[in-house]
Amino acid sequence: MSDHPSTAPAAPGDQPADALSLVALDGVLPFSERHLGLRPDDVTHMLSHLGYESIDALMDAAVPGGIRTADSLDLPSPLSEAAASAELRALAASNRPAESLIGLGYHGTVTPPVIRRNVLEDPAWYTAYTPYQPEISQGRLEALLNFQTMIGDLTGLPTANASLLDEGTAAAEAMTLVRRANRKASGPFVVDADALPQTIDVVRTRAEAMGIEVVVADLTTGLPDGELCGVLVQYPGASGRILDPAPLMAAAHERNALGVVAADLLALTLLEAPGELGADVVVGSSQRFGVPLFYGGPHAGFMSVAKGLERHLPGRLVGVSVDSEGRPAYRLTLQTREQHIRRDKATSNICTAQVLLAVVASMYAVYHGPEGLRAIAQRTHRYAAAIATALRAGGLEVEHAEFFDTLSVRVPGKAGDIVAQARSLGLHLRLVDEDRVGLSTSETTTGSTVHSVMRAFGLEADLGRVDAATGAALPEALRRTTPFLTHEVFSSHHSETQMLRYLRRLSARDYALDRGMIPLGSCTMKLNATSEMEPISLPGFADLHPFAPAEDALGYRRLVNDLEGWLAAVTGYDRVSIQPNAGSQGELAGLLAIRGYHASRRAEGDPVRDVCLIPSSAHGTNAASAVMAGMRVVVVKASEDGSVDLDDLRAQCEAHSEDLAAIMVTYPSTHGAFEDGITELCEVVHSHGGQVYVDGANLNALLGYAKPGEFGGDVSHLNLHKTFCIPHGGGGPGVGPVAVREHLAPFLPSHAAHPEVEKRAGVGPISAAPYGSAGILPISWAYVRMMGAEGLTTATSHAVLSANYIASRLDEHFPVLYRGHSGLVAHECILDLREITKTSGVSVDDVAKRLVDYGFHAPTMSFPVAGTLMVEPTESEDLGEIERFIAAMIAVKGEIDRVVAGEWTPEESPLRRAPHTSRVLVGEWDRPYSREEGVFPTGIDPDKYWPPVGRIDQAYGDRNLVCSCPSPEAFAE
Repeated sequence: MSDHPSTAPAAPGDQPADALSLVALDGVLPFSERHLGLRPDDVTHMLSHLGYESIDALMDAAVPGGIRTADSLDLPSPLSEAAASAELRALAASNRPAESLIGLGYHGTVTPPVIRRNVLEDPAWYTAYTPYQPEISQGRLEALLNFQTMIGDLTGLPTANASLLDEGTAAAEAMTLVRRANRKASGPFVVDADALPQTIDVVRTRAEAMGIEVVVADLTTGLPDGELCGVLVQYPGASGRILDPAPLMAAAHERNALGVVAADLLALTLLEAPGELGADVVVGSSQRFGVPLFYGGPHAGFMSVAKGLERHLPGRLVGVSVDSEGRPAYRLTLQTREQHIRRDKATSNICTAQVLLAVVASMYAVYHGPEGLRAIAQRTHRYAAAIATALRAGGLEVEHAEFFDTLSVRVPGKAGDIVAQARSLGLHLRLVDEDRVGLSTSETTTGSTVHSVMRAFGLEADLGRVDAATGAALPEALRRTTPFLTHEVFSSHHSETQMLRYLRRLSARDYALDRGMIPLGSCTMKLNATSEMEPISLPGFADLHPFAPAEDALGYRRLVNDLEGWLAAVTGYDRVSIQPNAGSQGELAGLLAIRGYHASRRAEGDPVRDVCLIPSSAHGTNAASAVMAGMRVVVVKASEDGSVDLDDLRAQCEAHSEDLAAIMVTYPSTHGAFEDGITELCEVVHSHGGQVYVDGANLNALLGYAKPGEFGGDVSHLNLHKTFCIPHGGGGPGVGPVAVREHLAPFLPSHAAHPEVEKRAGVGPISAAPYGSAGILPISWAYVRMMGAEGLTTATSHAVLSANYIASRLDEHFPVLYRGHSGLVAHECILDLREITKTSGVSVDDVAKRLVDYGFHAPTMSFPVAGTLMVEPTESEDLGEIERFIAAMIAVKGEIDRVVAGEWTPEESPLRRAPHTSRVLVGEWDRPYSREEGVFPTGIDPDKYWPPVGRIDQAYGDRNLVCSCPSPEAFAE
């Protein structure tokens, strides 16, 4: 071999660093290569296995030609991670959070750094999935049980759920709970005129669609005359007034109605618990327990209920059961409360929560404990009282003598000037009207704040003298006497060392995406890149109040406009609203837009259209959302191959031609297949006057190849926590933007406090804040900005390639149930275990639990078909991890074969005894398989994940409902 270097041109990757051009250097490692798990050689290998020469050939075969888009995605050129981060920092810097005293349910708070760093910014927490597999979710389940205990204690009611989306939607859910739980009562739902204005509006939006009358009334003189089904009291009120709920609750009960209290959690450390005052339901937000303002969200709403109402709770409820060895173990309880399972019989479409934020709030309470929380509340109240004293000394009228943290100050004709002066001093006050200014103190209020407030009002005050002259302003009769947070967990972790170790201990009990692949069909557990996550903690994004002046939120405005524009471009729609803060809310918003559109056409002679067609294979939330939008559900049959039965569709459209409102269809289908009939389906529905709602849950199989707005959709919601990288966070947060064609744009969600004036009037808000969960939008913005058109399109093709590779490799072991165009699956595949279960007795549950021993989270169980597993590898997984999963599944099938051969009974097999905890390594062994086979099925692994509990008895937990922290004695041997 010659010692001289070759004179042939070298490939860029072969050149010495000093020989590369700047252009080449700039593109060595684009973000898309970090996001995508497959390398070029992997793609070649997988395509060869499937019999395709190129990725384009595969996608040409998989995606029906009739829906293919002719254009590439109209997106800006991709940025590097460093450049995107710099641009996001600039956007955050162009926001002006100031010091917010606006209040109205959103307050300054301090996220303890140990919680911010080790929960909010820790992938062990934010990449976890909903705890449907409880054996590998014990850490986050304990954190949620802490949350439920915290809410139950502070509100004085025995059962709280594991969080809701925000305070406004929690109040709306309370209204529907009252209606369904109390059949004796009739009449309107009465809402306190001093309730948070956004809560009133969200309740009205929801009530109008469901045909519920809402009466907003001044409750200072009691309930209005006549029948009512329930009443909601704000405690304390938006104006700061503290109205005793007890007489109102008693009066409601006398009329067979139920009482709801919307409460401030921090105030409840000083004010008596609503449950002690007769409330049947308590709702609110846990935001001020350490969760940043985030320009309105995400924040964990809450709901607690009196005894007897537990089974009417919407959302999720964590309970205590026992595992296979009789030890306490946590799980989601009362599983039928997962409202989407009830489909058109559902009374709520909520199928998610705000888990990550609920964990932050619960850990805030754990860290501070009852005395710490009380001290924060007392300090907050003391500053409000001092400001009131100083204002009165300056000759101004403070409207309420008794308050917690909120003042309403009369300044005839001067309110606007005072608010403007405060802004120039770095404060955001609330403009109530031209004669009144509102302000709310918080954990972040200081003596400097007081001085600035005084200057805004044109006054000076000696804080020492003011303090000496100030007394408490809480009503004596309502001061709290009942204890709270008495469980040991709230008194054990007050040093940072203790807290750090507690958080580490809980996260170690869980299986999240930082450990390995989570192959969940329908849920898309992909990479949530660090560079996408980092910006959410920037002060400009984290510390801005949702009702701050529009000119102080220019960075958010630009970010939202960018993202809404990009989402419209990639979906083929004309307009997008980012307001819905979950997929369920996006569904409801889309259906309300359809409802509003049809209502607007009645003046032109159109009939009342209220029938929504739902394919039998659809996500259960679709039917639930249709009911919530005031529509009647009619089911369309599925063909044997799982596709929508077009003959039945035509028959249903003919039968309902005069009252057809819409069809909701998921594409690719819920069965994970590209159906050929989607364009014909759209044409048939349109020909009968209906609108087409394309559920965007599976958009990640279309992005760059087809656009729902082009192939027939009128409206879609998009799951940013699936396709656009917002992490699942253990079951929330999520964002569910709604995208529409131009004719539906006038019916998108509005909000009375929207920074864009033209969006203040309309159909009403779907969420409490104008932009919903704005604080996590930087994640999706960064993803699109760094991937660009080519990167997003490649991600789609890699997801489809990986799914088909798994389907092909596993088909001989676990038959693939449905295939679509050209016999290919989309981005996920359904493995059919039903015949295997018949012949072996091994259930889909057994396979799911056994996969834990192999180091995997299970695929989606029994959805959309009972007795099956739905697998989705996503584009983020590398070939090595995909092969590890395939090997695990084949090995599990080998174990099933040994059961069939009679070597083990199903009951004594490692499948039924799974998952195996570390406890089985010691003591006697009486099983027909070896310890090694049980706990190390792939060989001894120093990084093995050990589930903390054995298989959990689900039925026991439902029969013995325990939904707050059990005593430490319950865990004793």
